[in-house]
Amino acid sequence: MRVYVPLTLSGLAQAYKGGELGPGPVVAYGVTPALREWYVSDDIEELEYAALNRAAAASLRLIAGDPTAARRRVVVAVDVADRDAVVDPDRGLDPGALGEVRIARAVPMGKAAAVHADADDAEADVAAAAAALGAADQGDDDAQFVVDGAEDHELLWFGVQEIPGLLG
Repeated sequence: MRVYVPLTLSGLAQAYKGGELGPGPVVAYGVTPALREWYVSDDIEELEYAALNRAAAASLRLIAGDPTAARRRVVVAVDVADRDAVVDPDRGLDPGALGEVRIARAVPMGKAAAVHADADDAEADVAAAAAALGAADQGDDDAQFVVDGAEDHELLWFGVQEIPGLLG
């Protein structure tokens, strides 16, 4: 199963240096039954893109919680055994947890297939979105518009061999 692990750039640097994403449990996003039902599609590429976007939103939350983090969303795509990506039964129907899975142990970076990250030109919008996230969560429509502005930026694809340059 392909899952998408939300990180920050500093989190990616730590994972790269340590050789693993973790420690466990690792929160990731994948094509779960709830995500399939919510997205209403049978196209696996569309579903994986939806899971990637859920992970990007989770990366934004990590950025919002860390004032020292670079204002660029980062998601690592990894391949794990289906049995290792477990949906929390208590959160399975929670709209905020759509596609969320937990992996009990650290995931070796050798299982990483790619890294998705914002381009430099997204930093201002990601910074604004991170700052507006709390108000958006409280129902502020203007703040939600700002948060949605970060989502207008497509994450770029990087091969795992490009991680050192991305961290550069």
